[in-house]
Amino acid sequence: MTEFDMAICSSPCSSSSSLKRFLSPSLFNDHDHDHQETSLPRRICIMKWDSDEKNHQRKKHFELKASNLQPFNAVTGVSPVDFSAAEHVEVPAKEGCFDHIFDIDEKSESTLSIVVVGASGDLASTKIFRTLFALFYEDRLPENFTIFGYARTVMTSEELRNLISRTLTCRIGQREKCNDKIERFLGRCFYHSGQYSSEEHFFELDSKLKEKEVGRLSNRLFYLAIPPNVTVDAVRCARRRASSENGWTRVIVEKPFGQDLDSSRELTRDIKQYLSEDQIFRIDHHLNEELIDNLLVLRFSNLVFEPLWSRNYIRNVQFIFSQDSRTDIQGRLVQFDDYGFIRDVMQNHLLQLLALFTMETPVSLDPEDIKNEKVKVLRSMRPVKLEDVVLGQYKGHIDNIAPTFTAATAFVDNSRWDGVPFMLIAGKGLQSNRIEIRVQFRHVPGNLYNRKLGTDLDKTTNELVIRVLPDEAMYLKINSKVPGLGLRLDQTDLNLLYKSRCTPKGIPDACERKLLDEIEGDRRSFVRSDELYAAYEVFSPLLKELERKKVAPELYSCGSTGPVGVHYLAAKHNVHYKDYL
Repeated sequence: MTEFDMAICSSPCSSSSSLKRFLSPSLFNDHDHDHQETSLPRRICIMKWDSDEKNHQRKKHFELKASNLQPFNAVTGVSPVDFSAAEHVEVPAKEGCFDHIFDIDEKSESTLSIVVVGASGDLASTKIFRTLFALFYEDRLPENFTIFGYARTVMTSEELRNLISRTLTCRIGQREKCNDKIERFLGRCFYHSGQYSSEEHFFELDSKLKEKEVGRLSNRLFYLAIPPNVTVDAVRCARRRASSENGWTRVIVEKPFGQDLDSSRELTRDIKQYLSEDQIFRIDHHLNEELIDNLLVLRFSNLVFEPLWSRNYIRNVQFIFSQDSRTDIQGRLVQFDDYGFIRDVMQNHLLQLLALFTMETPVSLDPEDIKNEKVKVLRSMRPVKLEDVVLGQYKGHIDNIAPTFTAATAFVDNSRWDGVPFMLIAGKGLQSNRIEIRVQFRHVPGNLYNRKLGTDLDKTTNELVIRVLPDEAMYLKINSKVPGLGLRLDQTDLNLLYKSRCTPKGIPDACERKLLDEIEGDRRSFVRSDELYAAYEVFSPLLKELERKKVAPELYSCGSTGPVGVHYLAAKHNVHYKDYL
């Protein structure tokens, strides 16, 4: 019994192109078209019977989704096989063609080729390959996949496997068959050496990819873990010489996306010479954390919070990104020094969080609807002024002017958030690793318990904390009565600690979710070009003024809570700021 029963009958009329829209393109070559029309006057039709269809339906381990608003076969325009939509299809008979009919499903299966451009770098070896292995261990990669490393460094595939094998680990509680999984994963990894600007080398890569794809419907994902100055060259070569001929091609671009608004527009314009917007995935690793995704759920699915989410009840909001002195790794220091925390963290991570926090309810959960609301918020923001900024640098830093700490106050000029200060605080070389959002609510007017609370009302302010690092959590600070005789008040936390509620497998890493979204074509957490432009418009005037005036940063000790000036900035905008860092 085959997957479906078929009947063949004579028919006086048909078109030779009918079956080509439903069967694998390999069965009917374009150069045979004229021969089919002249030498085969008889027609045949293929009829599908739906009897017992469910029993014969093949179960697939993984299914790749179409994306980019294109058909599944974006190059040839051939749609995937859908026999349920075509009960009666007529085609010209061709000698030997039915020898392949029952192999159609196998030949039309998809395969995914992941190319890590810059495979010999720190980001690839310490992050990207580890993330791919984590997805493989969880069976989240397609059944047919291949990983190719591409870089200028000359090495063999075996040397690449030895390089990345030292970084592969399994999560706690997942040690069973870990070594076997690692061996199977490494068996899918290969390497090709070449220049990022050489179309000839990318053509050689394309030949090796085709050898592994063995005629299947090929989808290709290029991860550009390379410096910004060679990004456009790599995009050009990949598009012209190594893009998929019968599936989708997507490209992941690492930040920074330019140094200012003008360079960002130029970079996007250059990339769009070869790719459409739907093929470009601008990655921000911190934007897809589990708790950040839950921010939208917190806002739009809980009635208790939505009425409070405005200037009427919220006094200020703090977005904090803190790295301790142990987090500085080789490679990231150079990027921070060249682009600074304003470009690398504030204009990317923190401003995106601010947009998600302050945006209006989207029409739907469609990625484009969410991005539209984020863009509205970013366009409502006034440009950050120099007098609302504090720059700092930890003592002993090699550069005399590059800031390692920045605090800025931003404002959203719309009816919901008018007058509410949003403090963006980012620094490295501090005493703790911390990424969190702190929402401070207004004081209770005419509070009956003022005498019990004391004169410092800031200590009794209700505060909602959404913490990403360390230990994902959400907690709400409320005032409550201390048990016992008499009436004494104290602050208590209503706490949701994720590690106490999550599954035994643990919370997935942000990169894992990011790569899985890219493979599945989910653009919800990726930055669109107009988002990028709107974000740069908030900070570009400040960046130009800082470069023109050569503002010297305030020094602070490595391992401390940062410069003293941040406390004065907070006091200026009536923000209750503590040394959370």
